[in-house]
Amino acid sequence: MFSVGSRAVSRLAAATVASGLVAAGVLTGAGTAVADEAAAGHPGGASSTLSGLKTYDQAVIHGQRGDQKVSAGLFEMVVDGGGSLQTYCIDIHNPTQKEAKYRETAWDATSLNANKDAGKIRWILQNSYPQVNDLAALASKAGAGALTEKTAAAGTQVAIWRYSDGADVEALDPAAEKLADYLEKNAQALAEPKASLTLDPPAVSGKAGEKLGPVTVHTDAGSVGVTGPADASAGVTVVDEAGKPVTEAADGSRLFFDVPAAEEGAEQSGSAALTVQASTTVPVGRAFASDSKSQTQILAGSSESTVSATATAHWAGTGPIPAVSAEKNCSASGIDLTASNQGDEDFTFELMGVEHTIAAGRTQTVTVPLKEDQAYDFTITGPNGFEKRVTGVLDCKTAGEAGAGGAQPSSGPSPASAGSTPVGGDGQDLAATGGSSATPVIGGVAVALVVIGGATVFLLRRKKVSES
Repeated sequence: MFSVGSRAVSRLAAATVASGLVAAGVLTGAGTAVADEAAAGHPGGASSTLSGLKTYDQAVIHGQRGDQKVSAGLFEMVVDGGGSLQTYCIDIHNPTQKEAKYRETAWDATSLNANKDAGKIRWILQNSYPQVNDLAALASKAGAGALTEKTAAAGTQVAIWRYSDGADVEALDPAAEKLADYLEKNAQALAEPKASLTLDPPAVSGKAGEKLGPVTVHTDAGSVGVTGPADASAGVTVVDEAGKPVTEAADGSRLFFDVPAAEEGAEQSGSAALTVQASTTVPVGRAFASDSKSQTQILAGSSESTVSATATAHWAGTGPIPAVSAEKNCSASGIDLTASNQGDEDFTFELMGVEHTIAAGRTQTVTVPLKEDQAYDFTITGPNGFEKRVTGVLDCKTAGEAGAGGAQPSSGPSPASAGSTPVGGDGQDLAATGGSSATPVIGGVAVALVVIGGATVFLLRRKKVSES
């Protein structure tokens, strides 16, 4: 049985719509878990936790419903495993969630995917604060008089918002506004920076007694450490093309899982994972998307930070031997599930009423359509104990794109507005460009309802191939 099961997106959502989830969910057979695809679209890189808005000044958004004061500037994040990041927001109307988890992400898996000006945002990042920390020189170039760290950060953020969100926004400080105008006017399109660390493909399969792979390392680090399967009892090792054990690799290295043949009468199937890790500076301009619905960020600066990536392997003796990976496909508004079959029988499954067959030795990608802001959490199971879990939130558009006539930010302070000072006529501002503290609760219930409506499409059923 090859199936996908829907889970509750949160305890609150589950309590609110439990009966609906029971009716809509399809969950089958356990089996040996290979790995969780924790947020599709994250093949590797830096993972971090949002600390809050730290260096900022004030700006104002001009909209159809009036003006809204906001705090504009640099966020800080703490990297899992060590390191720190500085980021700017590229989704002005969405809230930030307190201590939200973020992952380094390709542009095409974020709201930048269809933004023709995404490359100009990278130019702004490379030519302004904090990459340019000589504020006197920056102010002179922009004709901005005198800049402080706070006004330089605000001016930079304002210029980014004009390209990331198409926002009509200006900095309240005259020098910051001068800087924003200079950056907007002079920005040039630059290419997307490469990921700090990825493994391609993130999942492989094959027969016991063979080398499974290759898994290619892509990184800007000088070298990466390689950690093999945690369970050494299976005898699986990570090797290079010559079959020599590997503990260190570099950009372009090809890694393999060396799976010994099982003894006669022993279990022929199994799974394992390898992890690569390094310490490096994450390239400026890399996008960071959250595991929850927290505004998307773009990297402005990085300390030496820990980056990592994981690849999985699944093997068996006979029959279909699938490997499945997942990534967000914002251009198609969904999740791409890429399944390969390294077995000796066809692998046939049904998706959304359409039957797909992957011949032995072939690979096929199937797109699961989702609605914007929809949370997903489903588990794919297959023969010989294969299991793959995919979770996340489809966040491909800015809130302004999604709202009719252009969304307006809430007047309530953001949950992640640490260090901000409320301003404005009502005694409050948007702080870290976010909604009220009730936003996550309301959003969680709404997302759960969407999941119910879409849960029935997540059905992949392996069918036994008819004998001729």
